[in-house]
Amino acid sequence: MPTNPITIIGGGLAGLTLGIGLRQKSVLVTVLEAGHYPRHRVCGEFISGHGQATLARLGLADKLPAAGAMPASTTQFFSPRAKSAIRKLREPAWSISRYALDALLADEFRRLGGEIRENERWRGNEYTAGMVRATGRRLQPVENGWRWFGLKVHARNVPLNADLEMHLSPSSYLGISRLKDGEVNICGLFRRAAGPERGAPVRREHGESRTTELEPQAPQFAEKSRLKSELQTFRGAPGSPRFERLANAVFDEDSFCSVAGLSLRPHRAAQSGDCCIGDGITMIPPVTGNGMSMAFESAELAIEPLAAYSRGQLTWNEAQATIARACDERFARRLAWAWGLQRLLFMAALQDSLVKFVPRWERLWRLLLDRTR
Repeated sequence: MPTNPITIIGGGLAGLTLGIGLRQKSVLVTVLEAGHYPRHRVCGEFISGHGQATLARLGLADKLPAAGAMPASTTQFFSPRAKSAIRKLREPAWSISRYALDALLADEFRRLGGEIRENERWRGNEYTAGMVRATGRRLQPVENGWRWFGLKVHARNVPLNADLEMHLSPSSYLGISRLKDGEVNICGLFRRAAGPERGAPVRREHGESRTTELEPQAPQFAEKSRLKSELQTFRGAPGSPRFERLANAVFDEDSFCSVAGLSLRPHRAAQSGDCCIGDGITMIPPVTGNGMSMAFESAELAIEPLAAYSRGQLTWNEAQATIARACDERFARRLAWAWGLQRLLFMAALQDSLVKFVPRWERLWRLLLDRTR
């Protein structure tokens, strides 16, 4: 019978999935979540890749349709002046609102006897034995001269040619995917050149996201007074396919959320001094549509070592090293390919060619799908 309890800091996809897996093995688990359920999060809301098999093994896949998940099997790419043919994904993905998915996972965790402490933020400086960090993205105010921001909103009256559309521009890319009841999820990654730092660092909290901004002029996307003007950021340049697609969009302002200070450079789990899963290890570029999958996969990789620690069969250091090694073996190549792909996509001079020709080359198309998920 497991005796050593586990505390998970962060109740997002990775933290809740890990909690569910551990409770299925009768491990005592407490999740500390700074926010509450249900809630909107910056997320592509698109489950593709090996994470689908993880959900099936944990008995969660069959619960997705009842929570509003919709199958997604086609995709199309756009640049400001070009578009690709509609392509079929090798295997259908799931499109589901994080608002619904987080609530589903939280309810399942509680049903299995897990404890969630909502609105409770971990304020310690060190993670001790039995504590897993699933707190989400690393904060990086500036990376290679750029500030990276993520924005998400739901909308209606947005006609799509494919289940997932990806719109590129020189400073951003935007994914639009179908949700249930005629809604779509619009989630984008944006970059702006970093100016000279002015003043002391400022930390702002908004919803479930935390941003770090080093200059007063930096975007403060979550301020309600500026919400309408910031929603225009989604529309892009007049005349572009993205602008036309969102011309008549009716945004659900309550679903709008943002996150800043993103770090997209690959990191290895073994480099961290903590036991980490999900985005706590590293964030894969969103264009791959694989971030949710990596959260589920990393959680599953941690279940057996943590259960062994709880039973006294592994020391904490052994369990932590086993998890880090498994995550690095699973994700290192995927992250390297995704990082290279993202760098290509932000080369404005190549965007039209990439959109026109890459989806036509069957072997290259399949290679990119295989290597980034």
